[in-house]
Amino acid sequence: MAAPVPPSWKDLGKSASDLLSKDFPIFGTSLEVKTKTPSNVVFKVAGLRDTKSAAINGDIEAKYIDAKNGVVFTQAWTTTNVLRSQVELENNIAKGLKLDLQTSLLPTSGGKTALAGAIYKQPGIHGRAYLDVFKGPTFTLDTVVGRDGILVGGEASYSVQDGKVTRYATAVGYSAPEYAVTLHGLANLSTFAASYYHRVSRDVEAGAKAIYDTKATTSNVSLEVGAKTYLDNAAFVKAKINNAGVLALGYTQALRPGVKAAFGLAIDTQRLNDTAAGPAAHKVGASFTFES
Repeated sequence: MAAPVPPSWKDLGKSASDLLSKDFPIFGTSLEVKTKTPSNVVFKVAGLRDTKSAAINGDIEAKYIDAKNGVVFTQAWTTTNVLRSQVELENNIAKGLKLDLQTSLLPTSGGKTALAGAIYKQPGIHGRAYLDVFKGPTFTLDTVVGRDGILVGGEASYSVQDGKVTRYATAVGYSAPEYAVTLHGLANLSTFAASYYHRVSRDVEAGAKAIYDTKATTSNVSLEVGAKTYLDNAAFVKAKINNAGVLALGYTQALRPGVKAAFGLAIDTQRLNDTAAGPAAHKVGASFTFES
């Protein structure tokens, strides 16, 4: 049997990261509406009202998907007047090869970005190469190889203008159907991260992540643990706490097919008796998603 395609570099440790970061809408109230036309065009409108600043930011996006020819074209416009475009071509030149071009334009200031990339996936290997045209230019390459659940990956960035490697990182991990463990050496091996994910049962998941920053001037190590449990087929709750004493809770409910509501709460347990703490210490938010 052929080896499976390993995850990409950015998805190493994704199970633990998703468990500890997603479904906690604690920074404000967000709304997302997504619709799909018979001609394979997907429209999405999203907005977020930030609790701290009371600012409302959003974007409108249109995505055309031609699955038969492996073509995806995306165009978005944000409330900060940024125009984003993306073109993806998959399996056109060679099987397992995907070409990707991402651009952005800020008409008011003339600012622009362009990121050209190539992703190659085959059993046992997942590689990506990107060229940031206007920043450097900078060339970034990352690769993950996998065999029998063991994953080894690395990333490096090279600045053409400076003529040197500006960033490098490495990772090793093990992935099984019920659990995954990942170790990262990031920021030129000055920051180290370890994550763990475990599907305890069909209804319960648990995970943890620790980060050690050798250059930190205060606390060098941060730790976060969390869990998720399904109440039924339409609802689940999540909880996490970190070594700073911040406890976060999340509740997500599917109200009907295509309609989902999520609510989040974050409490600084070390400032429960601080009457002046207010929103700076405790946060609450909600998220609503409509999809057809």
